Formats: sequence, C-alpha cells, structure tokens
Amino acid sequence: MDDASQISVKDQVSEDEWKARCDLAALYRLARMHKWDDLFFTHISMRVPGPDEHFLINPFGLLFEDVTASNLVKVDIEGNVLPPSRYGINPAGFTIHSAIHHARPDVKVAMHLHTDQGVAVAAQKRGLLPISQLAMNVMKDVTYHDYEGIALDADEKERLVADLGTNNLMILRNHGTLTVGDHPFNCYLRMYLLERACSIQTLAQGAGAELIEWDDAMQTRVFKQGEEGVTNELFLEIAWHALRGRVDRECPGYDV
Repeated sequence: MDDASQISVKDQVSEDEWKARCDLAALYRLARMHKWDDLFFTHISMRVPGPDEHFLINPFGLLFEDVTASNLVKVDIEGNVLPPSRYGINPAGFTIHSAIHHARPDVKVAMHLHTDQGVAVAAQKRGLLPISQLAMNVMKDVTYHDYEGIALDADEKERLVADLGTNNLMILRNHGTLTVGDHPFNCYLRMYLLERACSIQTLAQGAGAELIEWDDAMQTRVFKQGEEGVTNELFLEIAWHALRGRVDRECPGYDV
C-alpha cells in the first residue's frame, strides 16, 4: 500500500463508526488467514451504527490483507460513496449487500465467499448434507438462492432477500456461501461452521464410501444445542475479543 492509503479517518468519524471499521477490517484479515479470499471479488459488509442506512464494504481492487479501518468505503443504500473516496466498490457486491442491509435491519454484518469447497457444495443439487456435526450445527438455518448470473441486476435483490428470509445462512447455487449476523463474531462463526461443513462434505464424497445422513430430528437437536453460541452476548464479546487478538498477533495493521 502507498502512504495515501494509510491516512487515518479515526478523527473524522464517530467512536462507534471507528469501532465498526476496526471490527470489519479484522474480519477481512481473518478471511485472508483462512484463505477464504478470492483476490478482491468477495465481500464482507458492516452496518454503520446510527439512524442512516449506511454500511461499510471493501474498496474494489484492494486485497483483503490491505483492507484497513480507514480505507473501507462507506456507502448509502443507493450506492453513493460517503464521503467521496479514491476507491470504488464492486457493483455485484453492492447488489447483494445493499439488498440484505435494507431488508434486514437486524443484520449488522454480512459475509459472502467463493471458496472452492463452498462453491463445490453450492453446485450440488442437494446442497449441504447432514453428514457432520458441523453441518447440523447450521443447516436448519440455511436457505438457497438460485443462480442468476453475476449479481449486477437490481431486480435480483427482491428474490435474494426473499430466499434468505429470516434465516442467517444461505448457499447461492453455483456461486458461493453467505452468512449474516447482529455481531461480527456470530456472522464469522456461522461462516466458519458452514465452510468447514462444506469442506468435510467434499472430502467425504471424494473418499467414495457410503455416507451416513442423519434425520430431521437429529438435525434439529444439534442445531438447538449449538445455537447458544451465536446468541449469548457475553460469549460473543469474549470470543470476538479472542479473535481480534489473533489478528493483532498474526496479521496486524488493520486498525489504522
């Protein structure tokens, strides 16, 4: 990065917005650490605290490891950059994330990925299978959205949010994975579980053995058992603090 890209906006935004910027930049670094990035073609967004429908998203063209709290781009629901920035945003990313933030006021964070394993499961007719505890931790909360090409058509927004509904995870068929949350940690945890479940599924299928699939009753039981981890406020804060600490150690420089 050049020096201009590291100019801090900390003194130009509210304390709440600066915290959101640091949390979101940390999520980008975590995604990179997991090798979840796809150059700069996937997105994580975070709602800016306050009454306006503004959210933060990555600058188009910057790698995830170069995203910082200051160079994140703030946009309104119409796609206007606030304030004007040297960076643009990915139009497809705006389509997906603006639709979700507008339709779901409860969503503070949305993460969309194109990992090999996630796309491999998204390409399967049956989608995610109940063959691992990781899958059953989330699959009762997973919905599906049919492929419509690169998400550049504003008309797709209505169908996308209808398919997500009130759920928190979605598999975009032939495309990738998506999770949302009201806290950076539960959005991240849902994606962590979903992506690991997809990885295990593709590994198990590749082994060629007959797979054990659990019934609806077991899926419901495991989902309810794990749900506390994504809703308990104290746990969310403790866990997110731990993850921010990992980013501080392994991929510092995001919080400038």
